[in-house]
Amino acid sequence: MSSPKVLFGFHAVGVRLKTAPQSIIEVYYEATRRDARMRQFLERAREAGVRLIEADAPRIAKLAGSHGHQGVAARVQPLVQQNSLDDLLDGLEAAGVRNPLLLVLDGVTDPHNLGACLRVADGAGVHAVVAPKDHAAGINATVAKVASGAAETVPYFMVTNLARTLNELKERGIWIIGTSGDATAQLYDMDLQGPVALVLGAEGDGMRQLTRKTCDALMRIPMLGAVESLNVSVASAVCLYEAVRQRGLAVPSSPSPAK
Repeated sequence: MSSPKVLFGFHAVGVRLKTAPQSIIEVYYEATRRDARMRQFLERAREAGVRLIEADAPRIAKLAGSHGHQGVAARVQPLVQQNSLDDLLDGLEAAGVRNPLLLVLDGVTDPHNLGACLRVADGAGVHAVVAPKDHAAGINATVAKVASGAAETVPYFMVTNLARTLNELKERGIWIIGTSGDATAQLYDMDLQGPVALVLGAEGDGMRQLTRKTCDALMRIPMLGAVESLNVSVASAVCLYEAVRQRGLAVPSSPSPAK
C-alpha cells in the first residue's frame, strides 16, 4: 500500500471528505479556531465518521509543511487512479466520450502554478492533465492546497517521454494544439470542438522545441497591452474556457423575466 500523504486547507480536505471519506486516516484541526467555517467543517467530518485530533497551529504547520493550512490538515491514503493515460482514454471511449479535452503542461515546475492549472482544468471539465516526469512539478500538499480539491478530481499523468505521448494521442485522433506567442493563428481562429489536447509551456520559456515540433498546430492568445505573456494558469483558463464555449458546455444564464 502507498504511504499516506497530507492534505491541508478547507477546500482540499473538504473535497476528500465529500468524495472519499474512507481514505482519510485522521484530521487535525486548530482547536482555538471556532468560527462558522470551522464549525461547519467539523460537523461534516463528524458526520463522515472521520477521526478528529485537536492540534495547535505550529503542529499543523509542521504536518502540512506550510503556514497556509487554515487550521486544517489531514493524513490520507492516496486514491487509486487509472494506471495510465491509455487506460483513461480507453475508458472514455467505452463510455461514449468522443471528444476528450486534455491539458498538457510542458515544463511547469512551480507547485502553485500546477495547483492553479488543476483547479482550472476541473472547472472546465478536462478529462486529464499530462506532464513530463522530468522538469515538472508533481502532486504535493502545496499543489493540493492551491488546487482547492481539484488534485483529487482531475487525473494527472506524468509521462516519461512527452513527445512520444503526444504522437500516441495523435494516433487516437486527438488534435495537438500548442500555444506560442509568435504563432500566426489566434486562439479564436481554432476549432476546439473535437478531440483536443491543448499544450502550454512554462511562463517565460514556453514549450520545449521538440514539443513544439510535435504539435499539429500553434496558436496565440491575443495580447493587446504592454505585457507580453500570461501566467500559465491564466493562459490555461483562457484556452480551456474557449473550448468550453465552442463545445456548448457552458451553462446558459437564466433568461431575464419578461417585462
